[in-house]
Amino acid sequence: MMLAIGMGELDRDALRRCKQHDPIAMRAFVVHYQSSVFALLSRLLGKTHPYLEDVAQEVFVRAYRAFPGFDLDRDARASTWLLTIATRLALNERKRRVFAALPIDAKREPPAPTTPETERSRRELGRAIEAAAATLSADQRAVFVLAEYHGWSVAAMARALEIPENTAKTRLFRAREKMRALLLSWSSNGGASEANDDRG
Repeated sequence: MMLAIGMGELDRDALRRCKQHDPIAMRAFVVHYQSSVFALLSRLLGKTHPYLEDVAQEVFVRAYRAFPGFDLDRDARASTWLLTIATRLALNERKRRVFAALPIDAKREPPAPTTPETERSRRELGRAIEAAAATLSADQRAVFVLAEYHGWSVAAMARALEIPENTAKTRLFRAREKMRALLLSWSSNGGASEANDDRG
């Protein structure tokens, strides 16, 4: 179930200028990565979080401050580095507040053509996924989002969350199992019947 968001990296020359706090390069950096940062924060905090924009701004402020120490040859890709900052800030924010999270299946792609039946089935599935995701702990939700939506490896998640790889792997396994069991229960109760009928 890979739903990773494709995101090319900003070119090395621009990143090199970001390390020198060049304002034009920093503006390009923010524009290039802001949609991915907002997508991650929305999934971890919820799109209705009253301070979502403030948290996103803090992500870029911290990146700006840390850029001089960012090693273009040794450190992770810029996107991984930035989303690590975003993940840590989001988890800290979740410890202070609890908000309804953005449905875990929300994607930034144009919807496929639908019929009233498939649209109803899609809405039902979205609600089922949202309900299932709401049962995940903050730690499980973090690894699930990073793995399924951003394509991160277990090693990358472990570094970002500052936990052992085995812990990251266990959290991801439990999150996937919990989601699978809840969605299987939803499906066996007839939730997917309309979708199956549409294959005609």
